[in-house]
Amino acid sequence: MTINVSRRGFLKASAAGTTALLVGVNAKGVLAAGSSATAATTDLNPFVKIDSDGVVTVIIKHFEMGQGTTTGLTTLVAEELDANWDTVATDFAPADNNRYANLFFGAQGTGGSTSIANSFMQYREAGAAARDLLVRAAAQSWGVDASTITVENGMLSSGSKSGHFGEFVAIAATLEAVAKPAVKTPDQFKLIGSSKLHRKDNTGKTNGSAMFAMDVNLPGMIYAAIMRSPKFGGTVVSFDDSAAKEVGGFIAAQVLPNKAGVVAFGKNTWAAFQARDALSVEWDFSAAETRSTDAMIADHIAMLDAPQFDANHQVPLASVASVLSDAAKTIDAQFTFPFLAHAPLEPENCTIEPVGDGVRVHDGCQFPTLTRPMVAATLGLDPAKVEIKTLYAGGSFGRRANAASDYNVEAAMAFAVSGRKVPVKLVWSREDDIKGGYYRPMSAHRAKIGLDGDGKIVGWDHRLAVKSIAKGGPFEMMVKDGVDPTSVEGVAESLYRLPNMGIGVSDFTTAVPINWWRSVGHTHTGFVMESLMDMVATETGQDPIEMRLSMLDPAGANQARMIEAIKLVREISGWKAGDTRGFAAHYSFNTCVAVVADVTVEDTSVHVNKLFMAVECGVAVNPDVIRAQMEGGAGYALSAIFRNEVTLTDGEVDQYNFPDYELLRNIEMPEIEVAIVASNNAPTGVGEPGVPPTGPAVANAIFAKTGKRIMDLPMTKAGFDFV
Repeated sequence: MTINVSRRGFLKASAAGTTALLVGVNAKGVLAAGSSATAATTDLNPFVKIDSDGVVTVIIKHFEMGQGTTTGLTTLVAEELDANWDTVATDFAPADNNRYANLFFGAQGTGGSTSIANSFMQYREAGAAARDLLVRAAAQSWGVDASTITVENGMLSSGSKSGHFGEFVAIAATLEAVAKPAVKTPDQFKLIGSSKLHRKDNTGKTNGSAMFAMDVNLPGMIYAAIMRSPKFGGTVVSFDDSAAKEVGGFIAAQVLPNKAGVVAFGKNTWAAFQARDALSVEWDFSAAETRSTDAMIADHIAMLDAPQFDANHQVPLASVASVLSDAAKTIDAQFTFPFLAHAPLEPENCTIEPVGDGVRVHDGCQFPTLTRPMVAATLGLDPAKVEIKTLYAGGSFGRRANAASDYNVEAAMAFAVSGRKVPVKLVWSREDDIKGGYYRPMSAHRAKIGLDGDGKIVGWDHRLAVKSIAKGGPFEMMVKDGVDPTSVEGVAESLYRLPNMGIGVSDFTTAVPINWWRSVGHTHTGFVMESLMDMVATETGQDPIEMRLSMLDPAGANQARMIEAIKLVREISGWKAGDTRGFAAHYSFNTCVAVVADVTVEDTSVHVNKLFMAVECGVAVNPDVIRAQMEGGAGYALSAIFRNEVTLTDGEVDQYNFPDYELLRNIEMPEIEVAIVASNNAPTGVGEPGVPPTGPAVANAIFAKTGKRIMDLPMTKAGFDFV
C-alpha cells in the first residue's frame, strides 16, 4: 500500500506517470471528476482513482485498526463500479478535515462504529459516478449508445467491442460527473452482502508487507522513551541521568516541557528503554491522585446518595421516590466496575520527522482532526505545516482517539527538546501502556425498581457515578444540562418501556486519565440494565426472553429491529421456557444485538461453552467482517468481565503487563454462532455493539446455574475463576 502524506502531496503523487481518472468531491461537497494531471491545481479530493492500466484505487478516509474499513469502503465503491475485486487497491486519505470528514462528526476521524454507516452512500455514489463516466467515455470512443454498454469485473463491452477501465480514463477525465448518480438496488448487489470476499488487508498482514506505525524506520532516526510519573498528575522536580549514561546507545535525557516526565533518547528502542529505566527522578505529587482502589470505589458509592445532575429522562429523579413507596415490591441492586486498560497489541508509538519548515507525523492516526492542531500547538507551527502519514494500527479500542492526543503530543515534545534536526520515534512499552495509559472509567450504579401486584414495573430509580469523558475537552459540546451522554448512554437510551424512570448521575473526579473504551458507556450500563432485567424476570417468574419481547413496542423502528434480533437468537439457540442458560440484549451505536450464553459451572470454575449472537445492523456490507467483529467484541468482553481490572495502591497502578492484565487465551474462547438479521435498512455500527450484551448474558447464565448474582466486576470478586 502506498500511503501519502498531505492533500497536495497526494495529488502530486496521483499525477506521477500516466494519466488517471479521479472521482470524489469538490470544496462544496459535490461529486466531481478530473485527471491526475490537473487535480493538484483544483479543489478535487478523490475517493476513487483509476489509472491507465485499469487499476482501481479506493481512497480510505477512515484508518484501519483491524476492524475492516479498508475492506468495507472498498466494497461500496467496487460494487457500484462493477470493478474486479481481486485487483482493487486501497490507499489512506491525507489529512483534510474539510473534505475527508466523518459525516457524523463533522471532523476527520474514526470511531463510534461509524465508518460504514457514515460512508455508505458517499462511497457508493463515488463508485457509481466513476462507472457512469467510464460508460460515457466508452460510448464516445466506440461511437455507440451508452445504454448498450455493460460493465463487469473491470471490463466494458458493447457488442463485439470491449476494453478495460484504463482504456477510457483519458476521455472520462474530461467529462463532468453527474451530481447524483443512480446507485444499485439491493437485488442488484453482487459484492455487498457477499461472504466470499477476502479482506483487502489480508495479504499485506500475512506476508509482512503491511506498514504499521511501529515499522517506521527513517534515516538518521533516534528513539525516545519516557519516564512518566508513577502517580497520575505528578510532575518532575529534578532527575539524575548518571546511570543512564552507562547504557550503550544512550544519547541524552531531557525534562519534557510540561514536566510530566523525562524523555531518554537512544540509538535504538532497547537503548532508549534501558536508559529511561536507569533514570532517577524526583517527583512532585502535590496535585497527583494518591487514593487506592478501595477508597475510590467507596467514593463512587457515596456519590450515589445525592446525584449531582438529573438526566431528566422520563421524569425528575426526585419524583420516583413516591412511586416506589407505593409499589407492592421493590428490587434493589448496586454494581461496581473497575478501571480497564485498552491494551491494543501494538502499543502507542509515533514518529515525527522534520520536513521543510514543518513536520511529518507517521502514525496509526485515528483522529487527524485532533492530532494535527495538537502537534502544531506543541511545536509552535501552523497546522498546515503538520502532515500526517497514516499507517495501519494494531488495535485501538478507543485508546488512540483521546482528546489530548497524548502520545502524539509526547512525540512532538520529544522532537522539540531533541533539537528538531532528525526524526524522533517515541515508543511506549506494554508496561507504559498498562501502568500509565488511558482507561475505561471506574463506575458505580444503584437501582431501585418498583413492581405492582401483577409484577409490572411501575417505577425505576437509577443512579450512577463515573468520571465524565466529555467534560474539560473538545467534546464538551456533547454535555447537556451538566450530563455527559456517554455516562448515561445505555440507560437513558433503553428500548424497553420503563414507566417513571428517573436517572441521576455524578461526575467522579480523579487525575487518572480516562477515555472511551470499546463501546464507551455501554460497557457498564449494558451490564447493569440486562442484569436488572434478568432480576425482574426472576422475581416475577417470567421467561427472560418473553418478558423482554413484551416490553418492546413493535411500532418503534429500533424496537422492531431488536425484536427481530431477539427472535433470531432464540431460534438459532433453541431457547425454551425454563432454560438455564443466560440471555441479554442491548442497543448501542444504532445496532441491536441479542446473546444467549451457555456456560458450565463446577464449584467456582466457569467455562463458557458457546455464545449465540444475533445482530441487526442494517445492510450487511461484509458479513464475514460483521461476524468477526461480533466474535472479537465477545472475546474482548469476556476478558474484561472475568478477570481484568486496573487497580491502584496509593495512586500507583498495580498491573504492569499481560501476566497480571490477562487476555483471553485461545483455549478459553467459546464457540460463537453469529446470525445476521436480513435487512435493507441503512448500515449501522458493528465494531462495538457485540461487547455490551456478552457480559450480562454470561452473568445471567451463571445465576441460572448457581443462583448467585454478579454485581461487582471482575467476576473474580464473586469467587469465580474462568477456565
